[in-house]
Amino acid sequence: MARTESTARAETHLIVLDPLLVNLADEGGAAYLRLSLVLRVTDTAAKKDSKAKVDKSDDAAIDAIRDTTLTVLGRQTSDSLLAPDGKERLKTELRRSMTQHNPNLKIADLFFTDFLVQR
Repeated sequence: MARTESTARAETHLIVLDPLLVNLADEGGAAYLRLSLVLRVTDTAAKKDSKAKVDKSDDAAIDAIRDTTLTVLGRQTSDSLLAPDGKERLKTELRRSMTQHNPNLKIADLFFTDFLVQR
């Protein structure tokens, strides 16, 4: 019997981070990045069975995601971000770092909703 699309699709939820402002690693320290980020993450089995309440562990996970994101962003330069493949490389690095620091975080998609580089 064929699986229907609705049963094959995992349950997900969105994590919306507050806008981030970070100095970039450009020489002279005058460049910065303003970024807004949304993660679509796959729910864990425990989360699927619980009610949709936000608890303290969610706050800790969001703080860890913000910390990891700020660390990765602080290593970037304006030239690398503005390169033709800069945003995609940044998404890959963010996803890898977030998963490395929180193996339980299953990122399905990562979206930039605001992206401004100032030199």
